[in-house]
Amino acid sequence: MGYKSVLAKIAANNIAKRVRTEQTNAVDIQLQLMQQLVATAANTTFGKKHGFAQIKTYANFKAAVPIQDYEMMKADIAEIAGGKENVFWPGKPLYFCKSSGTTSGTKYIPVSDLQIAEMIKAARNSLMMYVDETVNSQFFDHKMIFLQGSPMLEKYGVISCGRLSGIVYNHVPFYVNANRMPAYQTNCIEDWEEKVEAIARETMNQRMSLISGIPPWCVMYFEKLLELTGKQHIKDIFPDFKVFAFGGVNYEPYRHRIESMIGFPIDSVETYPASEGFIAYQDSQKAEGMMLNINGGIFYEFIKAEDVFKENPERIMLKDVELDVNYALIMNTNAGLWGYNIGDTVKFVSKYPYRILVTGRIKHFISAFGEHVIGEEVDFALMRAMRELKAGVTEYTVAPQVTPESGLPYHEWLIEFSHPPFNLKAFATSIDEYLQGRNSYYYDLRAGHILQELKITPLKSGAFVEYMKTQGKLGGQNKVPRLMNDRKIADELKIFAI
Repeated sequence: MGYKSVLAKIAANNIAKRVRTEQTNAVDIQLQLMQQLVATAANTTFGKKHGFAQIKTYANFKAAVPIQDYEMMKADIAEIAGGKENVFWPGKPLYFCKSSGTTSGTKYIPVSDLQIAEMIKAARNSLMMYVDETVNSQFFDHKMIFLQGSPMLEKYGVISCGRLSGIVYNHVPFYVNANRMPAYQTNCIEDWEEKVEAIARETMNQRMSLISGIPPWCVMYFEKLLELTGKQHIKDIFPDFKVFAFGGVNYEPYRHRIESMIGFPIDSVETYPASEGFIAYQDSQKAEGMMLNINGGIFYEFIKAEDVFKENPERIMLKDVELDVNYALIMNTNAGLWGYNIGDTVKFVSKYPYRILVTGRIKHFISAFGEHVIGEEVDFALMRAMRELKAGVTEYTVAPQVTPESGLPYHEWLIEFSHPPFNLKAFATSIDEYLQGRNSYYYDLRAGHILQELKITPLKSGAFVEYMKTQGKLGGQNKVPRLMNDRKIADELKIFAI
């Protein structure tokens, strides 16, 4: 055991104790954060306009701060890019984080030096909680890889900007940097397929112990490694590989494929970093969900997902959340986001400590017929069917077929299989039945003969990669939406149908 792994164990014990203590005081910490954020921003343009100096309680805060989306901030962001200071937060942002919007085009989210420090701390804590629970720290002695976007930054006006992973790349602490791969020059390659091959060639003879990235792009990396080495499993290439860290999408639909490629059920650490802040991370291999990052420079609010589009939806803070309720996540941050609806939905699975599951996106659902099917439900139904019928799925998306040529409308699932089921019709029936059991609205529509059973369109191998290439969104933090309420993506994917 090397000195890094020994030091990591000592640090993990201290950090884990601190994190658990914070969780016992989560509500008080959140209220203190609200007051600190408001006091810091009281003399900004936004703070003066909304009477921050008079805010003393959460009730005051709700009355003063409106719910916002990016469109409402866009003009102010442009002024900040032009050099205006003290708009949402004192001074100017250290960076703008580029994020793809569904209605706003490219979004430029302000990032402060304080927020960068909190992101690094949360990423560190996720690994320290893992070490404290498992006593596995040896991965610190070997190489680690983070599959991410280019660290090269550009300018939006006078502010440096880039993708989140690229920004964070430039702030990785020294104790990780020495073991980090790939090289800076490799990470700067723009073409994702070229980059993945370069990373595979650079790392294939190294002692990799931790691999991190968004699951679909890690699959591409693993495939390239197996192709270049001729090995059957990743464990044959990287015998020291013990921890897989991931975020960005639900891992479960990928788990079987990734573990089959690795060659064993690997420990995994899930994280929930966003352009707006580091929201949560997995703190246990045994418990469901991710621990909410309650002391990370973010004051959280929640709106029931079903109410989010109402004119004056009820907002609550952490102390009033209920278990197993879907909430739209609202953030107030130490980079100057106020009442910001990031578009994600979460539900709490524990309150001691506060743990969440990411259940989907506000705008990514299917309700063409009143069923309001969300991401968590389709993931659940697919996973159950995969286990039942021994199938493997690389990627998928679901869309309504409102006007079929004959018969009732239905949901069309476009699936790229890594291992297709023996009976595709039975697979569709299994998904349909599990979805009915999970969503009462869908059940009623099926039972009332408003919808017919879902239909599956199998896609060629590599279909989703090819689709993302046509959209200029291959790699990095880009993801294919799992659910859409229209057929734009589904119709474009149909060219890859088998």
